[in-house]
Amino acid sequence: MRIVSICPSNTEIVAYLEQAHLLVGVDNYSDYPKEVADLPKLGPDLSIDMEQVEQLKPDLVLASLSVPGMEKNIEALERKNLPYIILNPNSLYEIYEDIHRVGRELGVTETAQKKAKDFIDEIESYKQRGKKDGRIPTLYWEWWPKPVFTPGGLNWLNEISELAGAVNVFSNEDTASFQTDWEEVKRRNPDHICMVWVGVKEEKMNPELIKKRPGWSEMNAVKHGQIHVLEESLFCRPSPRLLEGLRKIDDIINN
Repeated sequence: MRIVSICPSNTEIVAYLEQAHLLVGVDNYSDYPKEVADLPKLGPDLSIDMEQVEQLKPDLVLASLSVPGMEKNIEALERKNLPYIILNPNSLYEIYEDIHRVGRELGVTETAQKKAKDFIDEIESYKQRGKKDGRIPTLYWEWWPKPVFTPGGLNWLNEISELAGAVNVFSNEDTASFQTDWEEVKRRNPDHICMVWVGVKEEKMNPELIKKRPGWSEMNAVKHGQIHVLEESLFCRPSPRLLEGLRKIDDIINN
């Protein structure tokens, strides 16, 4: 098969299924696994070059609706009459289902069953851990600083927080992505600030800027030095690599 992926999380699911060799083209943001570095880059996820996609003669395009604006990719795939499926998970269980789905599409159903089981088993192992004594720490996940976007209660980072024994300070918001402001974050006073700016590498994020926001020096996280610059690739992409992110935030909070 000839597979094109136009979203990093889709590329990572293919890799998790040990089928990266089937990829013939990916979006510009797909950077894992390292083998995809030499593949044709088809543009950023919101501006995919569909002419180039068509020239690759894919048997299947793995599309996504995980970012607002991706709808136009679907419309272009329809116009080109290219075969595609859409992945748009918001929860860890939906990622589990997508592992199965992509496996079926790629003809590796048995591998997908095993890999999906490994994925869900690790999640269950975190769920089975005993509850910690004392106060549960609160996390503020910053997807974007201005305007402020953060995961609400319907996003996988809400689950990741809980699996690590913490709680997302915006878990009460009945949405996957919530727009707020610095004043509201200050009011909720999180114990930890997790900087995971979408599309921005860690070295480009400066935690010192956090401390200079009006009133933030009085927040628990700032007072106790709990500002964490994290790889957005391990927390912002709905792929099996979220488990690596879970291990990392669990280690930060509990050790």
